[in-house]
Amino acid sequence: MVGHGAEAGPASFRLRLRYLYDGRTEEARRFRYAILSLDLATVLFVIATSFVQRHAWIEWVDVVIGVVLLVEFAARVAASRRPLGEAVRLTSLADIVAIASFLAPLAGEGFGFLRVVRTLRLLHTYRMARMLREDFPFFRRNEEAFLAAIHLSVFVFIMTALVYETQHATNTEIANYADALYFTVTALTTTGFGDITLPGTSGRLISVVIMIAGVTLFLRLARALFRPSKVRFPCPTCGLLRHDPDAVHCKACGTVLAIPDEGRD
Repeated sequence: MVGHGAEAGPASFRLRLRYLYDGRTEEARRFRYAILSLDLATVLFVIATSFVQRHAWIEWVDVVIGVVLLVEFAARVAASRRPLGEAVRLTSLADIVAIASFLAPLAGEGFGFLRVVRTLRLLHTYRMARMLREDFPFFRRNEEAFLAAIHLSVFVFIMTALVYETQHATNTEIANYADALYFTVTALTTTGFGDITLPGTSGRLISVVIMIAGVTLFLRLARALFRPSKVRFPCPTCGLLRHDPDAVHCKACGTVLAIPDEGRD
């Protein structure tokens, strides 16, 4: 009986975690929104502390954040049906790097900005997207535009963080995230005012990467943000998923569609 209880304890704990991460109840939804809020708060903390001189209290906050993120990471892995697979995901590896940077911040904010990748993954999971659709009618009506805006914001932020993390210790023109954002946007849009530059071979290579990204990914993401929205509805014949909101026939195979319409207010 003791052995059975010892096995039931960890098993029931994992089931509880799985319920919180995958459940559809109000409690589970609040839990996932709390995780999303934690990710966003972490990103804001990294940005805010780039504007102030590094003090001991910031180091302590870093450690606290690192411990909290480590606990959440362990809980997420334990809740997975395939813990090893979850632990070696690309986004999980980014989490590990971010957690390590908070626990041992050897160079300022370290790589904590990688938590923004985790936020994107959360928003892109089926359950999180479904939860946002159910809770926010505005998100449901403009889901395509929201996801495009998230992609664009994350992309710009990652590029900005790359510039800041590699330059702020040696480049006096990159003193905080605002300076890094300014350079990143001018490089991505190929405006290139020239008042802020990245010196040295590494700086030039980073500039080249950002400019190439600007004429490829950045323009594509910007177009996705402003293009007409599509509705998601699988065609029963060919499986085409995205259609015009007022589509009657599938543009790929001509099958008559019955796209659900919520009606007009």
